[in-house]
Amino acid sequence: METQRSRGTVRTCDWTEHKAPRTATMTRLRRKALVALFLFTLFIFGTMMGLRTLKPSDGFSDMAPGMDFTGERSDRRRLDVKDVAVSPGQFHMGSSDTKVVFTKSDRDYSIFYDVHIFYYLWYGSPSMDNKYIHWDHVLVPHWDPKIAASHAQGKHTPPEDIASSFYPELGPYSSKDPKVLESHMAQIEAAAAGVLVLSWYPPGVADDHGEPTEDLVPAVMDAAHRHSIKVAFHIQPYKGRTDQSMHDNIKYITDKYGKHGAFYRFRSSTGRVLPLFYVYDSYLTPPESWAELLTAKGSHSIRGTPYDGIFVALIVEERHKHDILASGFDGMYTYFASNGFSFGSSHQNWKAIKAFCDANNLLFIPSVGPGYVDTAVRPWNNHNTRNRVNGRYYETSLQAALSVRPEIVTVTSFNQWHEGTQIEKAVPKKTVTRLYLDYQPNQPDHYLELTRQWAENFNKEKDKWLM
Repeated sequence: METQRSRGTVRTCDWTEHKAPRTATMTRLRRKALVALFLFTLFIFGTMMGLRTLKPSDGFSDMAPGMDFTGERSDRRRLDVKDVAVSPGQFHMGSSDTKVVFTKSDRDYSIFYDVHIFYYLWYGSPSMDNKYIHWDHVLVPHWDPKIAASHAQGKHTPPEDIASSFYPELGPYSSKDPKVLESHMAQIEAAAAGVLVLSWYPPGVADDHGEPTEDLVPAVMDAAHRHSIKVAFHIQPYKGRTDQSMHDNIKYITDKYGKHGAFYRFRSSTGRVLPLFYVYDSYLTPPESWAELLTAKGSHSIRGTPYDGIFVALIVEERHKHDILASGFDGMYTYFASNGFSFGSSHQNWKAIKAFCDANNLLFIPSVGPGYVDTAVRPWNNHNTRNRVNGRYYETSLQAALSVRPEIVTVTSFNQWHEGTQIEKAVPKKTVTRLYLDYQPNQPDHYLELTRQWAENFNKEKDKWLM
């Protein structure tokens, strides 16, 4: 019995001795497999987030039905810079008449009048306006009460809590502040954008959350002029906007600002030099009404009059391109910086839109942006957020725009802080209740620098297109 137990013990010991290294090996293999699975899962998650950031959402075709790319027209429109106010000897014209080259200290630099940037004048602060304006924007409730009930409500409380996911280097400023205007123009000049597209409401009229700003326009024009920046007007959809009221608006703007050195004019394909106007939410007015204003046979047509211009409509849905053509507009732009948000803002549709515009002698002006996040004012809209990815999203947008060879590229935006599309300088900021997004690991001027680099690339490419 002892022998058997000894043998059994020996056999048991032999089995245990062999089992221990095998068990350790299997444990190591399982650990490695778990690590590999975790890394693979992390890789897949990162890839999906990257695709969400850089690609449009589903639901938009690559080409509009029946549209093929028709190539470039030879009758290229050029920009007029004869009114650029710079002292003699400070600048010389480049190979393209879309830019001015300046000399400062030991280097040359350019600003480009085919790069337009959307600008907002609706901010206020207690030091200049006796209260905060727009920085204290309300949290807009969702139209579905059930969804609205699950999100925060109320207003922001500046200066620590502002209506933005980023925090401006200048703090929650006033658009009235001359120092702010000067800083803004210097930043836009540093970004090489030659045309500031000013969000505009008629005298005494404002957006739902702001106050009238028309009285600030002369100061913007003067500040822009000091930096050789031009100003175009982005006419907003104020209550009661019609084709007739638009006639009055165009007359007012042209009469009041048309002789200012900063007033922007565009040289059309016919050689006429005319003011250029962007019309936001143009689809709210039916084509037959616009045609009364924008076609030669309209009942109160401005065509061929001293108030004629280049009028650019917003394309949101695919059907809008036909409405824009029937309305008598001269072109279309896309505005939104959220790729995939609309038919017009989806990069994959720009080739088809450009082909349609070329076939109908219309301008196509794509809009690019550094990213999009509006959850500080629309907390339920996170599905339209587009992460900046340290500038890669912006560069993807810019490359998509250049690939369709546009005459003009618009940047959304310089300072639309509510929607997180700004390229204005932002800084890291943490408060008791908020942790703001920022541009790190890059510097506050990162998106200004990227804009300049791409503006230079754009003009180099345009020179090649013309060869």
